[in-house]
Amino acid sequence: MYWNDESEADKEFKVPDDIVDLSFAIDCKSLPLDHAYALSQALQAALPWLGQDTASGVHLIHVAESGNGWFRPQETGNALLQLSRRTRMMLRVPKTRVDDARALDGAVLDVAGFSLAVGEGVIKPLSALSTLFARHVVMNDPTMDEEAFLEQVVGEMRELGFKRISKVLCGRAHDLHTPDSVVHTQSVMVADLEPEMSVLLQQKGIGSHRKMGCGLFLPHKGIKAVKDTH
Repeated sequence: MYWNDESEADKEFKVPDDIVDLSFAIDCKSLPLDHAYALSQALQAALPWLGQDTASGVHLIHVAESGNGWFRPQETGNALLQLSRRTRMMLRVPKTRVDDARALDGAVLDVAGFSLAVGEGVIKPLSALSTLFARHVVMNDPTMDEEAFLEQVVGEMRELGFKRISKVLCGRAHDLHTPDSVVHTQSVMVADLEPEMSVLLQQKGIGSHRKMGCGLFLPHKGIKAVKDTH
């Protein structure tokens, strides 16, 4: 007799929860478009462990490219993001740090002079979707062309253990400013990922400046998001 009770559903990949996104409601009307450094500093002041936790990252606060007659500026300068009640702030943290990160509940952060009140945090598991998008990946050399940057990204993915890399596309360049330097970044889309490798890329990220929103990948249902950035 041959007996196998394992169903197809049992074989489905289950996303591990050792790394998660913690999504906070916020009350903040506007922020500088280039808020990466200021937000990072405010969060590290509120969560002293964050700066030393290599597995954690800070997603930059993002709004739609346009809406209600308002268009998201492309040049940073002194431009402001106009936030809505639906805008969220997200941290990517190990599951073991979720309770520590909830210390933000009820906090009021000073982000470059703008008041940001933090509400309740909700856990969002990572995704097994095959297409991922990072708005900012640090360029090792700001003078490199697109081909060299793609080689950098592929090399960093191989260091994570990727054996098969099918589709990588880079998009728009962005500069993030700190008091001492300029961090040169480009957006990156990676497609045709197996579920396990999709989760791995979200867990590990690539490149530096994770606390300034760089190297952090989010799921996308297709490549349109990156095509629109060209």
